[in-house]
Amino acid sequence: MSVLASITGPRDLDALSAEQLIELAQEVRDFLVENVSRTGGHLGPNLGVVELTIALHRVFDSPNDPIVFDTGHQSYVHKLLTGRQDFTDLRSRGGLAGYPQRSESGHDVVESSHASSSLSWADGISRAFTRTGRTDRHVVAVVGDGALTGGMTWEALNNISDDNERNLVIVVNDNGRSYAPTIGGMARYLNRVRTTDGYENLRRGSATFFRRLGPAGRAVYRGLRGGTHGFLSRFTNNEALYSNLDIKYLGPIDGHDLNALLETLALAKAHDAPVIVHVITEKGRGYEPARNDEADQFHAVGKIDPLTGEPLGSSSSIAWTDVFADALVDAGERRDDVIAITAAMLRPTGLQRFAQHFPDRVYDVGIAEQHAAASAAGMAFGGLHPVVAIYATFMNRAFDQVMMDVALHKAGVTFVLDRAGVTGPDGPSHHGIWDLAMLQLVPGIRIAVPRDAARLREEFDEAIEVADGPTVVRFPKGTVGAELPAIERRADGTDVLYRDGAEDVLLVGIGPMAHLAMDVAARLRAQGIGSTVVDPRWAIPVQPSIVELAASHRLVITIEDGIRVGGVGTRVRQVLREAGVDTAVDELGLPDEFIDHATREQILADAGLSAAKIAQDVVSQVLGTRIPVARPSADTGAIWTVNEPQDR
Repeated sequence: MSVLASITGPRDLDALSAEQLIELAQEVRDFLVENVSRTGGHLGPNLGVVELTIALHRVFDSPNDPIVFDTGHQSYVHKLLTGRQDFTDLRSRGGLAGYPQRSESGHDVVESSHASSSLSWADGISRAFTRTGRTDRHVVAVVGDGALTGGMTWEALNNISDDNERNLVIVVNDNGRSYAPTIGGMARYLNRVRTTDGYENLRRGSATFFRRLGPAGRAVYRGLRGGTHGFLSRFTNNEALYSNLDIKYLGPIDGHDLNALLETLALAKAHDAPVIVHVITEKGRGYEPARNDEADQFHAVGKIDPLTGEPLGSSSSIAWTDVFADALVDAGERRDDVIAITAAMLRPTGLQRFAQHFPDRVYDVGIAEQHAAASAAGMAFGGLHPVVAIYATFMNRAFDQVMMDVALHKAGVTFVLDRAGVTGPDGPSHHGIWDLAMLQLVPGIRIAVPRDAARLREEFDEAIEVADGPTVVRFPKGTVGAELPAIERRADGTDVLYRDGAEDVLLVGIGPMAHLAMDVAARLRAQGIGSTVVDPRWAIPVQPSIVELAASHRLVITIEDGIRVGGVGTRVRQVLREAGVDTAVDELGLPDEFIDHATREQILADAGLSAAKIAQDVVSQVLGTRIPVARPSADTGAIWTVNEPQDR
């Protein structure tokens, strides 16, 4: 039996020898490459924390000693060591989640998987343990150097230093990267620590000196190691970073040296006060394709060839992100005032091409979405037009700044939200389903939702022309569908995509959901029900054409890839009522709940967002009776049968 196969829980590590622990580390790496290459997932981050995670579970007693992973994409090794070794359906429905998940294991504490929050969690848990007398329990937070660029981390550190009588260990997993190389003054500072020859020479020299003295010398070295780190840190000034916070600092430690990790973590555990352990690791460790990937060292991969790292089943279809990337470059060539801002995600949000063309017009603020939004307001005041490109799920973090800094000051800032709507395998914290409901609360905001590549380019160009308030352009994850041309563009920019027969049903497809609306319309036609399909293009504010068309139809159906509560459909209903239009409105979207990981298609089907389900419900309302589902007819494609036509 392999060493890994013998591990059913963390305490199985206690019986392993030093040699077996090293063997286990190699088996874990082999397992990750073999399995994640089949399913896709976060490969590079997990390859980098193998020894660190083994050492954490050997020294601390999870779940009695909770381990909180910042972001959580590096928790695959943790899952393996806590008895979850079936990665067959990783990130698929019914399989393991790609992040910590409480329903999987009591060893998983925090599920949010948004960066920079782990120290706040650890602060709160440790305070609770101390206050309730559970002083024998430790709390460990594993935070990456990328997360240190987020202001929330420093808010937590400020509060942690306020009370030193608790068992709290902060492990800084320093690999110089978040998605891509970590940026900013903190990154430069830590980089100097990593690369200081004087520090490493002194560390190695002191270790050699004491170990030459035999067992007694090695014991002295282990006992003094914490103090030695403090002394040696003077040569890098690293201690100064934390001394004013009154938090003990140990490091830097080689994050792939199991013995050093075990010794240092044991010292930290025995300190009986907050301790920072600075661990230097290598993202993608032990896997050459990842190490050679300069972009992000295989931070997240699809299905790949495990030998070469090359993607499998690559599609020739163009991604939404690529369309935006080209549109931004075109805008930059036309206008010198267009600049781009990212929150540590230059490549994932499509800004890399713009950076190559205009390297002095891109600002990476680190994992600091709040700062990105407020800074953008300042840039707009100074005469620029900032384009802030972030994932839709992370827009939640900047809401106050969008409201009070951008909108209140009527700043011309364009927010481009990638991965909007259902994202699928990354689970509840990464679905971008709240932005439409959340952002339409902002006075004066304008939100565009393109349905295809041509509309993305059009609507982005329109967005950056707005200089008196915030604009938003949102699009989903994945590849762009076929172009969906309009048969008419109305004066307010609304596109009419389809019109057939009587004005029974007005289908309002928000962005990519217009394709679904067209499918519904075809099914309704097979049942003798007339419909009109429109794409507002600018979903917020509600366009006058929607009001006019709604007034002449018997039923309005809005379809959006966001939560129903407070969504675009709700806004349409309100506007119609204000205009005195009493046409019934059905608001279709996603439920206001946290949606587990699954494919996009599975999630949409669960929410009733399929052409068959929508059409069936429409038929029931228009014809006034529930229609049984039947097999499709060969000639019409009808999905159920209507007995007799009824008066409408």
